[in-house]
Parts: sequence; structure tokens; C-alpha cells
Amino acid sequence: MAAGAAVGAWVLVLSLWGTVVGGQNITARIGKPLVLNCKGAPKKPPQQLEWKLNTGRTEAWKVLSPQGGSWDSVARVLPNGSLLLPAIGIQDEGTFRCRAISRNGKETKSNYQVRVYQIPGKPKIVDLASELMAGVPNKVGTCVSEGSYPAGTLSWHLDGKALIPDGKGVSVKEETRRHPETGLFTLQSALKMTPAWGGAPHLTFSCSFCPGLPRRRALHTAPIQLNVLAPELMPLEVQLVVDPEGGAVAPGGTVTLTCEVSAQPPPQIHWIKDGMPLPLPSSPVLLLPEVGPQDQGTYSCVATHPSHGPQESHAVSISIKETGEEGPAAGSVGSSGLGTLGLVLGILGGLGTATLLIGIILWRRWRRRGEERKAPENREEEEEERAELNQSEEPEATESSAGGP
Repeated sequence: MAAGAAVGAWVLVLSLWGTVVGGQNITARIGKPLVLNCKGAPKKPPQQLEWKLNTGRTEAWKVLSPQGGSWDSVARVLPNGSLLLPAIGIQDEGTFRCRAISRNGKETKSNYQVRVYQIPGKPKIVDLASELMAGVPNKVGTCVSEGSYPAGTLSWHLDGKALIPDGKGVSVKEETRRHPETGLFTLQSALKMTPAWGGAPHLTFSCSFCPGLPRRRALHTAPIQLNVLAPELMPLEVQLVVDPEGGAVAPGGTVTLTCEVSAQPPPQIHWIKDGMPLPLPSSPVLLLPEVGPQDQGTYSCVATHPSHGPQESHAVSISIKETGEEGPAAGSVGSSGLGTLGLVLGILGGLGTATLLIGIILWRRWRRRGEERKAPENREEEEEERAELNQSEEPEATESSAGGP
């Protein structure tokens, strides 16, 4: 009688301290006791029932009977047929089944899917920035949650609204670690943000931990407020470079406009023609292929940087070169054809002049050598003529002397 009263009191204590359930999906807090009912089992011995469980502690189905055994410290069958887990842990997650036969021979089966959870302490923000600078990326801080199971998630809030990372103005670096002994999780979430130029002078941040199981309340850090400072503005150096230089191009040619800006990160660059924005995506280069009359005009670029605001470059003019035309009989030749023809004629004329000069020089040398060769021959002929004259004069002189008185 006393033993029965003690068992009844033990079950009552478990009912108040732990969880006595009869549903299909069960969640239990790690370290707390859990009692699973075996439906259809007689409340008192003798009983025909059998518990089977498949958890992280077993390699296959483990069978437990009311007679007890070596698993009593992990799980044991109570006198009323229920199964007691004195301190449930992560390894006890799994499937539990009970098969009971009532005194009139009716068979009843119970099936439970058990999951465990652990609520961590409140998250906290560490490595907090002292202030933020507008227009540049700032590391706000790192949100930390320790001792959760399942892992759960961390999220940031700005002025009470969810802060969604976009990879540009807002970025989050997350890290999850699991303790090798307890199996509990530690989460970290580092927030980087670029406050808008000309925005609010103060920003309020908070961080929340959301459990990995449904119907569990989120945990929040205390809100923190940071001042936003505006750096001194330095004018952007925006240079517009045009190729070809001067912006004058032949019809059908190509013009390349390049907007050079000395700023990091690279600013957004848009283009303006004749005072009107061009509907083009942001790009530092504007290419005008096959330039025609519609492309003529005045161009400039506008660089927009978060920490400087918009800055416009000087303007450049794009124009088309005028080309000459020949008569209708000869036809018209493009400027590129005329240039090529002139180059060829110039080369041919130069070659002809050089050939003529070389010919004159060679002819003069040949003539001089001919004259030098003729000079000795003339001298010999003159000497022969002089000798003949002398010979003819001598007989005449003899004759005249003989016929004298």
C-alpha cells in the first residue's frame, strides 16, 4: 500500500516538473525530465507492453520492458507503463514507440517523435563602434548568442525595422560554431553599414535571436544609439577625356569618351548630351561608333559619390569633319581614299625625282671621263701635224737657196 502511494506521488511530481504527453510530435528542454504515456496499457501490473526507441544513443531499435535493465539511468518504464527519461539530452532525439495489450486483449500503439531544444541567454553586441561616418562603410558591431539548440538565427534591426543585407550599403558576416562536448551552438553576426549622406544624425540598432523551433519567442538585445558624422567634403576631380583629341571625327568614325574620377569606391557615372541626361546605365566609358549627324553635340559626365554628391565634368564638343567632293564625271572619293592616293603619288613623285637626279649625276661623270680620254689623243695629232709642216718647209727653203743669183 505504501509502495503504491510512493509510485503515485512520483508520477505526480513528474507530471508537474516535467512533461507528460500523449501527442505525436514532442519538444522537450535539454536537461529536463520527459514522460511519454503508453496508451492502452493497464495502470497497474500485470501489464503486457513493450517500448522501442531509436535515438542518437542507439544503432538500431532498443527494446525496454517493465522489468528494467541497464538503461534505467537513461530511460525506464514506470509502474503505470509510461516511459521516463530523467534528463533528456541531444542524443535522446528520435522515435519512441509503445505497444500495449489491455486486459480484454485490445492492442494499442503509441508513436512519438521527440526533439529537444535549449534557450540561450540574451544576445549581446560586442566590438561596438563609437560613432559612424556618413557615406563610407562602417563596422557597427558583432551580435553574439551562446548556448542554443537548434542553432537558430540572428537578425539586425535599425530604428525598430528589420535590416536586410543587400551587399552594398548593408552587409552581414555570419559565423556558427558548435561546442564539441555539449553540442550547443554559438552564433556571431558582424554588421557593416554605410549611412546615407545627409541622413539622420543618430541611428538606433538592435539584434535578435530567433529559435530554430516554432512557437518559441525571440530574444532581443538592448537598443544602442550611434551618432553619424559627416566628413568634410572634398570636391571630386572629374576629367573627361575624348578620343580622337578635339572631338572632330570623319563620318562613320568612332569616338570614345572616358570619365576619369579619383574616388573610392568608384562612383556612379551618367552621361549628358546637350544638357539632357542620356538613358544609359552607369559606365565610365561612352562609345559612339559610326558617328553620324545625330551624334554631334556637347557631352559631359556626372559622377555621383555617396560622400561627395554629384559632380559634373567640363563639356566637350563632338563634330564631323567636312570632306571635299570631285566632279560627277570623276566621281567622289572619300577622305580616306584621297589621303591614300596622295600618299602613293607623293611616294612615286619622290622616287621619280631621285631617279632623275641620279641619272644626271651619272651622265656628267661619264662625259667628264670621255673628255679626259680624248685629251691625250688630240695632243698626239697636233704634234704629228706640226712635224709634217716642218718637213714640208725644209725642202722649200733648200730650193730657194739653190736658185738664188
